[in-house]
Amino acid sequence: MADSFGPMRDGGAGDGVVGMGPEAGTPRKEPIRVLVVDDHALFRRGLEIVLAAEEDIQVVGEAGDGAEAVDKAADLLPDIVLMDVRMPKRGGIEACTSIKEVAPSAKIIMLTISDEEADLYDAIKAGATGYLLKEISTDEVATAIRAVADGQSQISPSMASKLLTEFKSMIQRTDERRLVPAPRLTDRELEVLKLVATGMNNRDIAKELFISENTVKNHVRNILEKLQLHSRMEAVVYAMREKILEIR
Repeated sequence: MADSFGPMRDGGAGDGVVGMGPEAGTPRKEPIRVLVVDDHALFRRGLEIVLAAEEDIQVVGEAGDGAEAVDKAADLLPDIVLMDVRMPKRGGIEACTSIKEVAPSAKIIMLTISDEEADLYDAIKAGATGYLLKEISTDEVATAIRAVADGQSQISPSMASKLLTEFKSMIQRTDERRLVPAPRLTDRELEVLKLVATGMNNRDIAKELFISENTVKNHVRNILEKLQLHSRMEAVVYAMREKILEIR
Protein backbone atom coordinates (compact mmCIF):
# COMPACT_ATOMS: atom_id res chain seq x y z
CA MET A 1 0.00 0.00 0.00
CA ALA A 2 1.51 3.31 -1.02
CA ASP A 3 1.72 6.28 1.31
CA SER A 4 1.82 8.59 -1.73
CA PHE A 5 3.86 9.06 -4.85
CA GLY A 6 6.69 10.31 -2.64
CA PRO A 7 8.73 7.13 -2.03
CA MET A 8 9.65 6.89 -5.69
CA ARG A 9 12.64 9.00 -6.66
CA ASP A 10 13.10 10.88 -9.92
CA GLY A 11 16.31 10.42 -11.91
CA GLY A 12 19.40 8.46 -10.87
CA ALA A 13 19.83 4.72 -10.91
CA GLY A 14 19.36 4.36 -7.17
CA ASP A 15 20.08 0.85 -6.01
CA GLY A 16 19.07 -0.50 -9.40
CA VAL A 17 16.94 -3.51 -10.19
CA VAL A 18 18.17 -7.07 -10.60
CA GLY A 19 17.18 -8.49 -13.97
CA MET A 20 16.68 -12.18 -14.64
CA GLY A 21 15.96 -12.81 -18.29
CA PRO A 22 17.12 -12.40 -21.87
CA GLU A 23 18.41 -9.14 -23.21
CA ALA A 24 16.01 -6.85 -25.05
CA GLY A 25 15.05 -8.12 -28.48
CA THR A 26 13.73 -6.34 -31.57
CA PRO A 27 12.39 -2.84 -30.83
CA ARG A 28 8.62 -2.76 -30.43
CA LYS A 29 6.44 -1.18 -33.07
CA GLU A 30 3.53 -0.63 -30.70
CA PRO A 31 3.63 0.99 -27.22
CA ILE A 32 3.69 -1.29 -24.19
CA ARG A 33 0.15 -1.22 -22.80
CA VAL A 34 0.13 -0.87 -19.00
CA LEU A 35 -2.64 -1.26 -16.43
CA VAL A 36 -1.86 0.56 -13.15
CA VAL A 37 -3.36 -0.96 -9.99
CA ASP A 38 -3.05 0.75 -6.60
CA ASP A 39 -5.58 1.72 -3.92
CA HIS A 40 -4.20 5.26 -3.71
CA ALA A 41 -5.51 7.49 -6.49
CA LEU A 42 -2.66 9.96 -6.01
CA PHE A 43 -0.06 7.25 -6.55
CA ARG A 44 -1.87 5.99 -9.65
CA ARG A 45 -2.00 9.52 -11.03
CA GLY A 46 1.69 10.02 -10.31
CA LEU A 47 2.59 6.87 -12.21
CA GLU A 48 0.44 7.92 -15.15
CA ILE A 49 2.21 11.29 -15.33
CA VAL A 50 5.64 9.67 -15.19
CA LEU A 51 4.84 7.01 -17.78
CA ALA A 52 3.11 9.49 -20.10
CA ALA A 53 6.56 10.93 -20.81
CA GLU A 54 7.69 7.58 -22.23
CA GLU A 55 6.93 7.28 -25.95
CA ASP A 56 6.98 3.49 -25.92
CA ILE A 57 4.69 3.05 -22.88
CA GLN A 58 0.96 3.72 -22.76
CA VAL A 59 -1.17 3.58 -19.60
CA VAL A 60 -4.44 2.10 -20.88
CA GLY A 61 -6.30 1.92 -17.58
CA GLU A 62 -6.21 1.94 -13.79
CA ALA A 63 -7.83 0.07 -10.92
CA GLY A 64 -8.10 0.63 -7.18
CA ASP A 65 -8.09 -2.98 -5.96
CA GLY A 66 -7.45 -6.54 -7.10
CA ALA A 67 -11.06 -7.31 -7.99
CA GLU A 68 -11.30 -4.27 -10.26
CA ALA A 69 -7.89 -5.15 -11.70
CA VAL A 70 -9.16 -8.55 -12.88
CA ASP A 71 -12.15 -6.95 -14.63
CA LYS A 72 -10.00 -4.25 -16.24
CA ALA A 73 -7.39 -6.80 -17.35
CA ALA A 74 -10.09 -8.88 -19.04
CA ASP A 75 -11.42 -5.82 -20.89
CA LEU A 76 -8.15 -4.12 -21.78
CA LEU A 77 -5.77 -7.09 -22.25
CA PRO A 78 -2.69 -5.08 -21.17
CA ASP A 79 0.88 -6.16 -21.84
CA ILE A 80 1.93 -5.25 -18.29
CA VAL A 81 -0.01 -5.00 -15.02
CA LEU A 82 1.77 -2.77 -12.51
CA MET A 83 0.13 -3.70 -9.20
CA ASP A 84 0.38 -3.10 -5.47
CA VAL A 85 0.47 -6.08 -3.10
CA ARG A 86 -1.79 -4.99 -0.28
CA MET A 87 -5.13 -3.43 -1.23
CA PRO A 88 -8.68 -3.55 0.13
CA LYS A 89 -11.32 -6.00 -1.18
CA ARG A 90 -8.75 -8.14 -2.97
CA GLY A 91 -4.98 -7.96 -2.71
CA GLY A 92 -2.57 -7.93 -5.62
CA ILE A 93 -1.10 -11.39 -5.05
CA GLU A 94 -4.54 -12.97 -4.87
CA ALA A 95 -5.49 -11.18 -8.07
CA CYS A 96 -2.43 -12.46 -9.96
CA THR A 97 -3.81 -15.91 -10.69
CA SER A 98 -7.16 -14.56 -11.91
CA ILE A 99 -5.47 -11.98 -14.12
CA LYS A 100 -3.35 -14.69 -15.73
CA GLU A 101 -6.56 -16.59 -16.47
CA VAL A 102 -8.44 -13.70 -18.10
CA ALA A 103 -5.38 -12.11 -19.78
CA PRO A 104 -2.81 -14.92 -20.26
CA SER A 105 -0.35 -12.75 -22.17
CA ALA A 106 -0.25 -10.05 -19.48
CA LYS A 107 2.89 -9.91 -17.34
CA ILE A 108 2.54 -8.75 -13.76
CA ILE A 109 4.96 -6.52 -11.85
CA MET A 110 4.29 -6.05 -8.16
CA LEU A 111 5.14 -2.47 -7.10
CA THR A 112 4.90 -2.25 -3.33
CA ILE A 113 6.33 -1.02 -0.05
CA SER A 114 6.22 -4.58 1.31
CA ASP A 115 9.69 -6.04 1.75
CA GLU A 116 8.34 -9.19 3.39
CA GLU A 117 9.90 -12.36 2.01
CA ALA A 118 6.54 -14.15 2.20
CA ASP A 119 4.96 -11.60 -0.13
CA LEU A 120 7.81 -12.01 -2.62
CA TYR A 121 7.56 -15.82 -2.63
CA ASP A 122 3.77 -15.78 -2.88
CA ALA A 123 3.89 -13.27 -5.73
CA ILE A 124 6.33 -15.43 -7.70
CA LYS A 125 4.20 -18.53 -7.10
CA ALA A 126 1.09 -16.61 -8.21
CA GLY A 127 2.72 -15.75 -11.52
CA ALA A 128 4.27 -12.30 -11.00
CA THR A 129 7.27 -11.62 -13.25
CA GLY A 130 8.61 -8.69 -11.24
CA TYR A 131 8.73 -7.48 -7.64
CA LEU A 132 9.80 -3.88 -7.13
CA LEU A 133 9.84 -1.75 -4.01
CA LYS A 134 8.39 1.75 -4.25
CA GLU A 135 11.72 3.20 -3.16
CA ILE A 136 13.07 2.75 -6.71
CA SER A 137 13.39 5.76 -8.99
CA THR A 138 10.72 6.69 -11.50
CA ASP A 139 13.21 6.05 -14.31
CA GLU A 140 13.64 2.50 -13.09
CA VAL A 141 9.89 1.86 -13.28
CA ALA A 142 9.89 2.53 -17.03
CA THR A 143 13.07 0.48 -17.45
CA ALA A 144 11.54 -2.44 -15.55
CA ILE A 145 8.36 -2.29 -17.65
CA ARG A 146 10.41 -2.52 -20.84
CA ALA A 147 12.55 -5.35 -19.47
CA VAL A 148 9.57 -7.44 -18.38
CA ALA A 149 7.82 -6.80 -21.69
CA ASP A 150 10.95 -8.18 -23.37
CA GLY A 151 10.88 -11.36 -21.30
CA GLN A 152 13.01 -10.56 -18.26
CA SER A 153 12.12 -10.93 -14.61
CA GLN A 154 12.80 -7.86 -12.47
CA ILE A 155 13.36 -7.75 -8.73
CA SER A 156 14.60 -5.06 -6.36
CA PRO A 157 18.16 -5.84 -5.15
CA SER A 158 17.28 -6.07 -1.46
CA MET A 159 14.55 -8.59 -2.25
CA ALA A 160 16.87 -10.57 -4.55
CA SER A 161 19.31 -10.82 -1.68
CA LYS A 162 16.59 -12.14 0.61
CA LEU A 163 15.55 -14.63 -2.03
CA LEU A 164 19.05 -16.03 -2.36
CA THR A 165 19.45 -16.13 1.42
CA GLU A 166 16.27 -18.14 1.66
CA PHE A 167 17.48 -20.54 -1.02
CA LYS A 168 20.67 -21.13 0.93
CA SER A 169 18.72 -21.69 4.17
CA MET A 170 16.45 -24.08 2.32
CA ILE A 171 19.45 -26.21 1.41
CA GLN A 172 20.88 -26.09 4.94
CA ARG A 173 17.55 -26.99 6.58
CA THR A 174 17.07 -30.27 4.82
CA ASP A 175 19.12 -33.38 4.12
CA GLU A 176 16.37 -35.08 2.17
CA ARG A 177 17.48 -36.66 -1.06
CA ARG A 178 15.65 -36.58 -4.33
CA LEU A 179 13.59 -39.72 -5.02
CA VAL A 180 13.36 -38.92 -8.73
CA PRO A 181 16.53 -38.07 -10.69
CA ALA A 182 16.75 -34.42 -11.73
CA PRO A 183 16.70 -33.63 -15.45
CA ARG A 184 20.30 -33.87 -16.64
CA LEU A 185 21.89 -30.48 -17.22
CA THR A 186 25.24 -30.19 -18.94
CA ASP A 187 28.22 -28.81 -17.05
CA ARG A 188 27.94 -25.59 -19.06
CA GLU A 189 24.22 -25.29 -18.31
CA LEU A 190 24.98 -25.67 -14.61
CA GLU A 191 27.60 -22.92 -14.89
CA VAL A 192 25.06 -20.64 -16.55
CA LEU A 193 22.38 -21.45 -13.98
CA LYS A 194 24.73 -20.65 -11.10
CA LEU A 195 25.48 -17.26 -12.61
CA VAL A 196 21.80 -16.61 -13.26
CA ALA A 197 21.20 -17.33 -9.57
CA THR A 198 23.53 -14.47 -8.62
CA GLY A 199 21.40 -12.03 -10.65
CA MET A 200 23.82 -11.67 -13.59
CA ASN A 201 22.32 -10.72 -16.96
CA ASN A 202 23.14 -12.42 -20.26
CA ARG A 203 25.84 -9.91 -21.18
CA ASP A 204 27.71 -10.38 -17.90
CA ILE A 205 27.36 -14.17 -18.06
CA ALA A 206 28.77 -14.15 -21.60
CA LYS A 207 31.80 -12.14 -20.44
CA GLU A 208 32.32 -14.39 -17.41
CA LEU A 209 32.26 -17.60 -19.48
CA PHE A 210 33.91 -16.14 -22.62
CA ILE A 211 30.96 -17.07 -24.83
CA SER A 212 28.49 -15.04 -26.91
CA GLU A 213 25.21 -13.63 -25.58
CA ASN A 214 23.31 -15.75 -28.09
CA THR A 215 24.98 -18.84 -26.69
CA VAL A 216 23.92 -17.80 -23.18
CA LYS A 217 20.34 -17.31 -24.40
CA ASN A 218 20.38 -20.78 -25.94
CA HIS A 219 21.66 -22.32 -22.71
CA VAL A 220 18.94 -20.55 -20.68
CA ARG A 221 16.29 -21.71 -23.14
CA ASN A 222 17.55 -25.31 -22.88
CA ILE A 223 17.59 -25.14 -19.07
CA LEU A 224 13.97 -23.94 -18.95
CA GLU A 225 12.87 -26.61 -21.43
CA LYS A 226 14.61 -29.40 -19.51
CA LEU A 227 13.18 -28.27 -16.18
CA GLN A 228 9.77 -27.53 -17.75
CA LEU A 229 9.76 -24.03 -16.26
CA HIS A 230 8.74 -20.65 -17.63
CA SER A 231 11.24 -18.12 -16.25
CA ARG A 232 14.80 -17.83 -15.04
CA MET A 233 13.55 -16.98 -11.57
CA GLU A 234 11.58 -20.23 -11.43
CA ALA A 235 14.66 -22.13 -12.63
CA VAL A 236 16.73 -20.77 -9.77
CA VAL A 237 14.05 -21.64 -7.20
CA TYR A 238 13.81 -25.16 -8.64
CA ALA A 239 17.57 -25.67 -8.76
CA MET A 240 18.05 -24.65 -5.15
CA ARG A 241 15.12 -26.68 -3.89
CA GLU A 242 16.19 -29.79 -5.75
CA LYS A 243 19.88 -29.43 -4.79
CA ILE A 244 20.98 -29.09 -8.40
CA LEU A 245 23.22 -26.26 -7.25
CA GLU A 246 24.14 -24.44 -4.08
CA ILE A 247 25.08 -20.81 -3.65
CA ARG A 248 27.79 -20.43 -1.02
